[in-house]
Amino acid sequence: MKDQNAIIAVAQSALEIEAKALLSAKERVGDHFAQAVEQIRRCRGRVVVTGVGKSALIAGKIVATFNSTGTPAVFMHAADAVHGDLGSVLPEDLLLILSNSGNSPEIKALVPYIKSQGNKILAIVGNKDSFLAKSANWIIDGAVEQEVMEEIMAPTSSTTLQLALGDALAVCLMKMKGFTLEDFAKNHPGGSIGKQITLTVGALLKEEHKAMVAPSASVVEVIYEISSKRVGATAVVEEGVVVGIITDGDIRRMLQAKTDIDQLTAKDIMSQHPKQISSNTLAKDALKLLNDHNINQVIVGEENYEGIIHLHELIKEGVTA
Repeated sequence: MKDQNAIIAVAQSALEIEAKALLSAKERVGDHFAQAVEQIRRCRGRVVVTGVGKSALIAGKIVATFNSTGTPAVFMHAADAVHGDLGSVLPEDLLLILSNSGNSPEIKALVPYIKSQGNKILAIVGNKDSFLAKSANWIIDGAVEQEVMEEIMAPTSSTTLQLALGDALAVCLMKMKGFTLEDFAKNHPGGSIGKQITLTVGALLKEEHKAMVAPSASVVEVIYEISSKRVGATAVVEEGVVVGIITDGDIRRMLQAKTDIDQLTAKDIMSQHPKQISSNTLAKDALKLLNDHNINQVIVGEENYEGIIHLHELIKEGVTA
């Protein structure tokens, strides 16, 4: 199939079929779904999510979504469960089983053991008359009218729906638990959202970049300090107190205006009363300050000088104002 129009048409058809599956499922969401959410909310253990084949892959993603949004969950492959992994299931855990057919041999082998241990089962299942549907304590209708390529029956619409239903469960649980952006950030300290909430400028400071000179320092000493510390500026510090700042821009302007610099000192070319922030200042707030004042650096340490934070360092960390 080399014709681009044909490729586009196939892609559009695939998306349309999967979209119809989602919209159809939307109309079927009702009391059973609400009951399922309530059972997960009440669960005092973890949600153990399991499946076979492509459903197992979707199960893994649902686990990741649950964990990141405040619902403790673990993944267990249904085939491995009956070969030892069942021992990881704790008495208070709730099983969430994903299966389109609901009749796969692995599911039929697993379910009786789960029930014998007293664990409850919630199923996202495509066949309401299946073994799984009849064995589960609660079911969510995961039926689809058709897969994208019915002649092959590769899981497409069915797994897309499983994924969407898992997301819907997670979102409902977040709302019920009052899960906030701050809570989400705590689970994602290395992500962009976590950095917006938790990253401070103090965490970005490096001792080797702590540029500082005395007011009496020569221009050569100032230039060396700025170049070696690589933050584009140096603080001017007297008896532990910041009295000014000299940026590389200040150096350029000074060289353009002066021909005799031998007698100049840091005190002669520094900008007085520079902006200063606490090391506990959030990185996003520091970035906003830099943008608002159209500057590239800000001194960290309101009482004792701790260093200089540069605009590029914040951008490199993925911080946004």
